[in-house]
Amino acid sequence: MKKILIIVTSIIVLIVISLIYSFDSSNNNSKLTKVKVAEVTHSVFYAPQYVAIEKGYFKEEGLDIELTLTSGADNVMAAVLSGDANIGLSGSEATIYVYNKGEKDYIKTFAQLTQKDGSFLISRKQINNFTIDDLKRKYVIGGRLGGMPEMTLEYILKQNNINPSKDLTIDTSIEFAAMAGAFIGGTGDFVTLFEPLATQIVNEGYGYKVAQLGTLTDNVPYTAYNARKSYISKNKETITKFTRAIQKGLDFVNKNDSDTIAKTIMNQFPDTSYNDIKNAVESYKKNDTWPKTTTFTKKSFDHLQDIVIEAGFLKNKVSYNDLINAK
Repeated sequence: MKKILIIVTSIIVLIVISLIYSFDSSNNNSKLTKVKVAEVTHSVFYAPQYVAIEKGYFKEEGLDIELTLTSGADNVMAAVLSGDANIGLSGSEATIYVYNKGEKDYIKTFAQLTQKDGSFLISRKQINNFTIDDLKRKYVIGGRLGGMPEMTLEYILKQNNINPSKDLTIDTSIEFAAMAGAFIGGTGDFVTLFEPLATQIVNEGYGYKVAQLGTLTDNVPYTAYNARKSYISKNKETITKFTRAIQKGLDFVNKNDSDTIAKTIMNQFPDTSYNDIKNAVESYKKNDTWPKTTTFTKKSFDHLQDIVIEAGFLKNKVSYNDLINAK
């Protein structure tokens, strides 16, 4: 009887402790500020963001991040404009398009995440010693017209004296999320893809990785965090905390080796092997993909606009102070 009493008492104590823990956990979560973030793609390219999630940097800042995959910068902008997302992660070229359409409560950039093109060029056939000239007279699935992947590709081609409209075919009709599927289905000689999708396509035998586009050009403010002007104004503390968490993520990836980073973000890519994640991180680190700071400089913004103008999607530059929420 005494043993039964001890067992029952132990069970009751465990239940009480569990209830207290659950209450405390729920109470702590209720104190966090919910921030809905729409990311343009789910890629190892955004490792600093996933580090900030996995290491608890956002929670340390009192933020509860709800991350949603929203393929294509145009769709990210739509999510932010509609209120489905508070913050969007995409190329800042999309904020220029929104601004030029006359949106009163337009979208501003407040933090930079990447400074190089993060896509890889996948070839249907194996090419030894690939050069950019190998794209001549070929068919490339290049991404959405006016998006950073497609415009950066054109920028690289022009830097190498290749005319994007005459020397090859760049297909811009395929939605960002459908590019890999189209290539697998037989469309195109080449496709540009981000990691880990690029490696998955190679591992499945559909193509060969021949180039990392970020190594073929200079620094480009490729991906950044954006929010409505009104949201930034009304939630200054949240924006500051969010930026601080991302800065911690940048510090982590710039200070640690590929092995440590890969192990930290593995949970974000449950369908990808550790080795593939590590190799992707290593490729991005070697190319100095992640900036040291989240600050989006005027020089970077001017360079971005030069690329958009060169691609024919902008006539006159927009003021840095209008579209960049500088610190």
